[in-house]
Amino acid sequence: MTAGHTTGSSITRALRVVEAVAAAGDGVTAKAIARRLGAPLPTVYRALGTLVEEGYLVRLHDVRGYGLGYRVAELHRGLTEQVRPPAPVRAVLHEVHATTGAAAYLAVFRDVDVVVAHIDDCTDHPRPAPMRVGEPTEPHAIAAGKVMLADMRPGRLAELIGRRGMPRLAPQTVGDRRALDRELMRIRSDGAAVEVEEYQPGVAGVAAPVRGPGGEVTAALGVSVTRADFTDRRWELERVVRHAAARVAAAAPRPE
Repeated sequence: MTAGHTTGSSITRALRVVEAVAAAGDGVTAKAIARRLGAPLPTVYRALGTLVEEGYLVRLHDVRGYGLGYRVAELHRGLTEQVRPPAPVRAVLHEVHATTGAAAYLAVFRDVDVVVAHIDDCTDHPRPAPMRVGEPTEPHAIAAGKVMLADMRPGRLAELIGRRGMPRLAPQTVGDRRALDRELMRIRSDGAAVEVEEYQPGVAGVAAPVRGPGGEVTAALGVSVTRADFTDRRWELERVVRHAAARVAAAAPRPE
């Protein structure tokens, strides 16, 4: 076995140990991790020792097990900072949230993924439960994602759908590629996208594209409300979202 293969196996094993601890929660034992991974206990102990030393896991003596370390939180904070929009853009989202009483969010491209870059919400007007800053979303199921899919080249669109699939998240999630293509065609014509119980049951929303200097879609701004609220205010929400997306485009920094 070559040194490179051994190193690669060790790294993979350490990552699987971190994933196992994350899935099990605080207090998981080395024996439980070994059973979950189907790995020899001495091998798991070696990985745990290194991960604790480097701060990716912690040894919790009161519960005699392991938990995620604070380096993991640092990594997540670093990711959210990388996708976080500038202050003027965040101010637009806050204004949308405050004036509409709807959770407002911005989605951006990160390679071929559609990632949630920022959310402005509150306990009275919460975000959809699956939506988390810095994480990819299911673009076929959420209004902002569909806006961004509509602007993708066919090959890039096929790559994204092929990799992520089209999982059914809610009663009305589009699960058929031909149906999705028809909807994307309509979005290109209308310049906005809607979702009604596609991302989360009981939740609906609308989104509009944020365009770059060349007219390309660089992001999408959306709002989420209850289905009943959306039925009553759909056109008002769409008008606000379209206007706000144009303001975000004007506020976004231009490349040198």
